[in-house]
Amino acid sequence: MLLLGFFLGLTVGIGFWIWQQVQLKRYLRRVLQPLSSDSSKVVLPLIPRLQREISIVKQQRQDLQQSLQTYQDLLDFAPVGYLQVDEENQLLWCNQQAREILYLQSWQAGQVRLLMELVRSYELDHLIEQTRDWQKPQTNEWIFHPSCDDAAQMSSVKSLSLRASSFPLTNGQVGVFLENRQPLLDMNQERDRSFSDLAHELRTPLTSIRLVVETLQNRLDPPLNRWVNRLMQEVDRLINLVQSWLELTQMEANPMMQLHLEVLEVRSLIASVWETLEPLTQKRHLSLDYSGAENLCIKADPARIYQVFLNLLDNSIKYSPPGTCIQIQAKILSVKDTDSSDGLRLAGGNRPVKVLEINLIDSGLGFSEADLPHIFERFYRGDKARTRSENNSLGTIVGNGLGLSIVQQIIVAHGGSIKAMNDPETGGAWMQLQLPEVMANYLSEDYS
Repeated sequence: MLLLGFFLGLTVGIGFWIWQQVQLKRYLRRVLQPLSSDSSKVVLPLIPRLQREISIVKQQRQDLQQSLQTYQDLLDFAPVGYLQVDEENQLLWCNQQAREILYLQSWQAGQVRLLMELVRSYELDHLIEQTRDWQKPQTNEWIFHPSCDDAAQMSSVKSLSLRASSFPLTNGQVGVFLENRQPLLDMNQERDRSFSDLAHELRTPLTSIRLVVETLQNRLDPPLNRWVNRLMQEVDRLINLVQSWLELTQMEANPMMQLHLEVLEVRSLIASVWETLEPLTQKRHLSLDYSGAENLCIKADPARIYQVFLNLLDNSIKYSPPGTCIQIQAKILSVKDTDSSDGLRLAGGNRPVKVLEINLIDSGLGFSEADLPHIFERFYRGDKARTRSENNSLGTIVGNGLGLSIVQQIIVAHGGSIKAMNDPETGGAWMQLQLPEVMANYLSEDYS
């Protein structure tokens, strides 16, 4: 009986084990069946497959870390600064250039610090907030005054002219590129000083040379005097270049130049300038068409504003085809019609501020699209301008590339603005001036 009971228990145990194995195989078949496209084939075990997937993820992570390190090395080597902040304006990372520009040498990667605690710059903080709010790239320039905890180093810490370009990133983060423009400004100032010193030194010998040329002109007969006349033109061109450079340098050093303001009638002023240039206009059979209100006055420096219209009309005359007309349109704009972002300084007080807009249009070749952004830069002369000057049959002195720069400085000193365009109708150059403090039907004593 005992032996029978033993075999009966063994049989029941084996049967229960077989039943468990069958149930386990059915369960594994259901789990592994989605992993195989053909259920009739043998399915790979689950654990080796997971191990392989984990190995692939690890390799991808290593590749991403290596790429991130490569990008950080590139940014460290870059000649511009870069920093990145999170959604709470905490500094996440910055390269070596940014550390030097913002004096962040004490900051270490991994520190959780607000950028405002490390860099006391409202402009930088405002730029980042604006970028995050608008979700658009932003650019700003300002003078950065670094703070220094070490009193011994305060004398060596200098203010810098910075330009920052920001870009919105994911999760509220913002990246900022920083450019230190101070070395460029210092170099430009040094260049201007050198040129000014050179210009001062050149004035005396050029004046002496001109006196000698004048003496030769009176003593030489044709055809020899033709070469002396050519020499006189070149000397005058050099004298004009030196004088224009000195004048422009003084204006840029003192943008708020001392102006002797008087009430001037616009139409009479332009007529006076046109009369001065009459010898040139007669040779090319050019005419002037002025349209605007009568008795239109502005408060300006007579000599300076005369120089503005002299330069502008002289350019239009040189580049206008013979027998054409130069148009001058003058009109009054109210403050609401004027975009103050153009540089106008408007201060109306208790009375409405009016703005005089003058459009000067010729029928020449106009400006090329490549030249338009650089029209008012010093010594800039586009290809078309050079071609027209070389083909100029009047024998006038070729421009020195400073005239429009001087015009812009004078207009800005008067609180106005000027921009260059091409007229869609004539195809010629279109210069648009805007000057504040315009008066219509006012007498000078009423505006004193």
